[in-house]
Amino acid sequence: WNICTCIICVGIRGTDIVVLGVEKKSVAKLQEERTVRKICTLDDHVCMAFAGLTADARIVINRARVECQSHRLTVEDPVTVEYITRHIATLKQRYTQSNGRRPFGISALIVGFDCDGTPRLYQTDPSGTYHAWKANAIGRSAKTVREFLEKNYTDEAIATDNESIKLAIKALLEVVQSGGKNIELAVIRRNQPLKVRVLVSCPIWGHLNMLAFERKAIFFVPFLKRTSLI
Repeated sequence: WNICTCIICVGIRGTDIVVLGVEKKSVAKLQEERTVRKICTLDDHVCMAFAGLTADARIVINRARVECQSHRLTVEDPVTVEYITRHIATLKQRYTQSNGRRPFGISALIVGFDCDGTPRLYQTDPSGTYHAWKANAIGRSAKTVREFLEKNYTDEAIATDNESIKLAIKALLEVVQSGGKNIELAVIRRNQPLKVRVLVSCPIWGHLNMLAFERKAIFFVPFLKRTSLI
């Protein structure tokens, strides 16, 4: 299974915000859109986006959520982002050396805030390795998006929450052909209740219009209803 052919996912670590952006998978006309998600919460303060096999991701996500709850009950503190990333990486690595079991076919971007307010962004791959990043991309055309981020990720580009969100959208638009209707974002802000907020449809069009104004272009903004949190 080639992760490089999967949908694109982008992670941005801002000053007071962390952002995940994914290309939404097109769904059948009669399919419930809410059942097709590439961004999901692991805890109140940790969020994950993945590229790869959804069935494999479901197992990893469920194991990670159980670990988050177990840690909170045992030590009465939420997990750090690195702790849960290391747990996921260890689980993946274990499946690379077991007879009769194949490795998990997913790469993941994991974002959140630690208890001291430090923003974190980690990436894991099927082999079980993980690294911390300021900004990164996985999935289809990840190299193109990563090159864009290397050129455009600056202190000014992440100075405010809106600038960080705009950077994530710009990075996705480098490879997403159908514009804002196929983009989904998740944001977590510092100094606010540690809850993951998922932006779909309407909220994203506001940022797209700002980008269009900057580029002196015009986006057609249809009426799109909000969808609920994951």
